[in-house]
Amino acid sequence: MRRRTVTAGNLEEILQATAPAQTSEQQAAATPAAAPPRREDHGLRTEFEFELPRGYVDDDGTVHRHGSMRLATARDELRPQIDLRVKENPAYLSVVLLSQVITRIGSITDVHAGVVERMYATDVAFLQDFYRRVNSEGHTRAAVTCPHCEGGFEVDLSGGRLGES
Repeated sequence: MRRRTVTAGNLEEILQATAPAQTSEQQAAATPAAAPPRREDHGLRTEFEFELPRGYVDDDGTVHRHGSMRLATARDELRPQIDLRVKENPAYLSVVLLSQVITRIGSITDVHAGVVERMYATDVAFLQDFYRRVNSEGHTRAAVTCPHCEGGFEVDLSGGRLGES
């Protein structure tokens, strides 16, 4: 296999070239008239629920706190590299990346960069940490130590208000 250097100009070309070719049966199954493919449970959790510390306030003033994030793919991590907004401001990478993997915030299912831009900084920081935990550690739990008794225990960062169990 020949190695190629990934650049902004050839990323989409490489992604398309490395996609497996579809047989005529697969193409027929991909048509809208075909029945949806059966989901098989392989024990892999790919979507994680979360509760934002402050909540996203939409244009109508409704606060959305509960949401879900899916596992990131290699394409999710590569695509922001060719985004002009990221090239102009590398700090924008997390906004683009989060907008690709957040599947829902409250009743909002069209989560795009503009939604993430309008979130409070504490919620964005929470989501960045949540993304890191889900994609590198595979879970949303964190080991903590009680400052009073020094007892160790785990908390699930995905939901519930601080202090609640």
